[in-house]
Amino acid sequence: MTPAARMPALYLGHGAPPLLDDPLWSGQLASWAADLPRPTAVLIVSAHWESAPVSLSASGAPLVYDFGGFAPRYYQMTYATPDASALARRVAGLMPAGEPVHQHTSRGLDHGAWVPLTIMYPGADVPVLQMSLPTHDPERLMRIGQRLRPLREEGVLIVGSGFLTHGLPFLTDFRIDAAPPGWSTDFDAWAGEALARGDVDELADYRAKAPGMPYAHPTVEHYSPLFVTLGAASDPGEPGAQVVDGFWMGLSKRSLQVA
Repeated sequence: MTPAARMPALYLGHGAPPLLDDPLWSGQLASWAADLPRPTAVLIVSAHWESAPVSLSASGAPLVYDFGGFAPRYYQMTYATPDASALARRVAGLMPAGEPVHQHTSRGLDHGAWVPLTIMYPGADVPVLQMSLPTHDPERLMRIGQRLRPLREEGVLIVGSGFLTHGLPFLTDFRIDAAPPGWSTDFDAWAGEALARGDVDELADYRAKAPGMPYAHPTVEHYSPLFVTLGAASDPGEPGAQVVDGFWMGLSKRSLQVA
């Protein structure tokens, strides 16, 4: 049997269902996936599942259509991936006593998981496990990511799925090519520079140091998955590759790959 390739860890913007019809961004995600080794499985932490303790999705459960106001066809989509129960057991075994794990029996993947993965792995032939966000504390999320790091040696692609800016209440133009507001460009530039330096402390102190707050993140669940990704890095202070940048509906889609 061929040994599993060592996988990187990613932080990506997952968009809304219309991402599936955006040729530019969907093309970027598809090309990104094509450049990666083939994963044995995907472990994804989405902004759209905030639950403590750490909770894991159920293999074979129907998708979660956690959005409103979109075309009916998005509510009919499926993404039936292979069983990920073995990965769920592995994840539970990696967590320390202070991070109990709850295995859901009926919760499937939400759109923060299935929208980007439908583009990246359209054959739905890679097992996918979703893990909840149990906290927004950067240090705790990095410790969780560090616990997950050994999975990368087993071919598991670890993905933090969010949006680098997510000030939806403050958007006034919902076209895909809308000009980004100043708070979005300011936060994006600050984060991009901090990521380029590998400055984890700066990124973690975003409430005090990031321009554009609180408009860029009136709630922070779309930023928090970044710290799971950084924790899973071999060296969180080593700058990763910023694979995707630019804006979508005025929001930053900047995305990161760490070794």
